[in-house]
Amino acid sequence: MNLGLKKIDMILVSVIVPYFKKKKFIKKTIDSIKSQTHKNLEIIIVYDDEDRSDLKFINKIKNSDKRIKLILNQRSLGAGRSRNIGIKKSRAKYIAFLDADDLWKKNKIKLQLKFMIKNNFEISHTTYEILDKNKKKNKIMKAKIFKDYKKLLASCDIGLSTVMLKKSLIKKNCQFPKLKTKEDFVLWLLILKKNVLIGALDKNLTIWRKLNNSLSSSIFQKLKDGFSLYNDYMKFGFFKSFFYLIILSINSLKK
Repeated sequence: MNLGLKKIDMILVSVIVPYFKKKKFIKKTIDSIKSQTHKNLEIIIVYDDEDRSDLKFINKIKNSDKRIKLILNQRSLGAGRSRNIGIKKSRAKYIAFLDADDLWKKNKIKLQLKFMIKNNFEISHTTYEILDKNKKKNKIMKAKIFKDYKKLLASCDIGLSTVMLKKSLIKKNCQFPKLKTKEDFVLWLLILKKNVLIGALDKNLTIWRKLNNSLSSSIFQKLKDGFSLYNDYMKFGFFKSFFYLIILSINSLKK
């Protein structure tokens, strides 16, 4: 299916941004969404902090653009379940994800949406760059196409903040799980297990911040959730889960 450029510009895209103690970065993150060349956006910030001390600041950001909506969780649920809430409340056919400390290049949504429609993809990801704590480009992670979940098992090579998908993919048995980390990895595997191809747009359109104080940098939590990914969600059993956890940890250290 191929649509004209004007028709693509008319398509609404919902952007889901979970928020938890990222006051230092959130404004630039939201600015990178507001600056998109694709203007028909619904921006959903899901405030996931029981501590409301940042709420005044977030409300100021919300009031800066009528496209921004704010959802307040009554208790902290984690990024994955916060995204599920955002998806449920969204109005668009297409959903994009951006973490509260990451950034998009200004043509990210337009190029990716055009790419998905042209190729009839239900989900896609893009190439992205890693920015370390010293604000230096660390590494470029090249997007590659995934047709089989077994090709993704050993390493999560899909950047969460690069993903766009059709809302129709998200079901009760195919959504972000309750894990504190690796929740996005589980979802990509569940989608692949449904024989849905994950398209790859090899353009560097996202900047991922690598922060030492982030939840994803907690070694114990990542090991715990990594084992749960294989044991509870992939149903591999103890020894196979432990084997894949070792491989996953090795590959993670290489990034």
